[in-house]
Amino acid sequence: MSDSVKKNVIANIYGKAWTSIISLAVVPIYIKLIGIEAYGLIGVYMSILGLLAVLDMGLSSTLSRELARQSFTDGSRHESRNLVRTLELVYWGVGVAIGVVMFFLSPLIAKSWIQHPKGISIDDLTNVLRIMGLVITVQWPASLYSGGLMGLQRQVLLNWIRVSIVTLQHGGGVLLLLVYPSITTYFVWQIVMNGLQTLLFAGFLWKTLSSEEQRTCFRIDLLKKHWHFAANMAVISILISILTQLDKVLLSRMLTLQMFGYYMLAFNIASSLNYIISPLYNAFYPRFCQLAVSKDYYDSLSSLYHKGCQLMCAAVLPIALLIACYSEQILTLWIRDPVVVENTHVLLSMIVIGTALNAILTMPYALQLAYGYTKIVLVQNIICVIVLAPLLIVLAKNYGAKGAPIVWLLLNTGVFIFAIPAMHRRFMQHEMKKWYVLDVGIPFLTVSLVSFMSYMLLPSASSMIFSTVWISITLILSTCLCLVVMPAGRGWIRLYLFKKTI
Repeated sequence: MSDSVKKNVIANIYGKAWTSIISLAVVPIYIKLIGIEAYGLIGVYMSILGLLAVLDMGLSSTLSRELARQSFTDGSRHESRNLVRTLELVYWGVGVAIGVVMFFLSPLIAKSWIQHPKGISIDDLTNVLRIMGLVITVQWPASLYSGGLMGLQRQVLLNWIRVSIVTLQHGGGVLLLLVYPSITTYFVWQIVMNGLQTLLFAGFLWKTLSSEEQRTCFRIDLLKKHWHFAANMAVISILISILTQLDKVLLSRMLTLQMFGYYMLAFNIASSLNYIISPLYNAFYPRFCQLAVSKDYYDSLSSLYHKGCQLMCAAVLPIALLIACYSEQILTLWIRDPVVVENTHVLLSMIVIGTALNAILTMPYALQLAYGYTKIVLVQNIICVIVLAPLLIVLAKNYGAKGAPIVWLLLNTGVFIFAIPAMHRRFMQHEMKKWYVLDVGIPFLTVSLVSFMSYMLLPSASSMIFSTVWISITLILSTCLCLVVMPAGRGWIRLYLFKKTI
């Protein structure tokens, strides 16, 4: 790996690790201070935000890709600045429109969609939904600016900002809730912190692109130039939103707010794997884009691709399979509420396995986008929506919250079996066997065996301290063995361990 990729990987992992730790640590505090129903409203907010991701229209991905490619080309700085200005104006317009629409639709959502909560009046619920709209408005452009910084490989700076904001966001949020314990307080504070994050991202992106050249302007021709990739990404985003958010939309309508809170708790814990997945994706994707520009870099690209896939497995699989096996014990140690644990642990095990499979597919997805080729992803998501969306409706109606994770597992399994071979035949035909066997297959089997055997051997009626130590040792052992069975992992061990002892 190049020095820039290593630096970005380290920065992203540290940044996301801290973000994950503090975000998960405050969940029991939030539940205690505002209750599981109010926590369910945080889940509603996340569902709305996920659905609105379709309005990104592929612009953040387009900006990240183009800035990465143009940074590899001389004399393109002015076009980069004009592209940022053009997409920036579009993005802010969408954000303001979202806030206005949310303001007027909030009474309808409060009365007709969300199951009437016991401890929150309709008027209060309407006000909370309107505040959510303001949060989304100020937060919305942040993804565009962060995509630009990612493409320019300013990811160390990006993570410093995120770590600072998240620390203030949750630390200040807990302090405020101790004084004013209400869901309204929570969302008002989110407006302040998300607005500050957006301004910081914007300021540093423009500072990175600073130039003495002529002033930037909105250019419709740049939208036309990149419309094909952006349009395909927009369609992909719509399909992904349907596949990943339909469960929450249906369950928020079908379940009580309390039961939906349990589901969102399991989903949020499983989604904490994204704090590992996205740092690796963000570090490798810009470099993929640069190397994909020239055919002369095929060997470098294929080597970096396999290292990225193996690093993703080593980082995600030990944690994900440990959570799947020990979901009940982990929730007991963390939440310490038997009712919450009973209603959440099975959901957590199912969702986290699907999320681990999704993580394995991330690097092949990044490679396709680096080449600007979206056909395979587009076709696979169309098929998934046609086949799996109706299945989700049936399973959710018949089995409630436990039906939704089954679809998530089927979705990622289908992509693993059918779409990945198509991608390798298109770009890296001779690398497919290595991906299935060395990058994914052997590591997955190794970690699965260690985690399952550890779970079976755990003595019954173990104390809390013993269980904690046992689970921790299992994680360390499975991670080490995962690295040992990987070609890249053995290379990292020789480089970072034995080289230091010489």
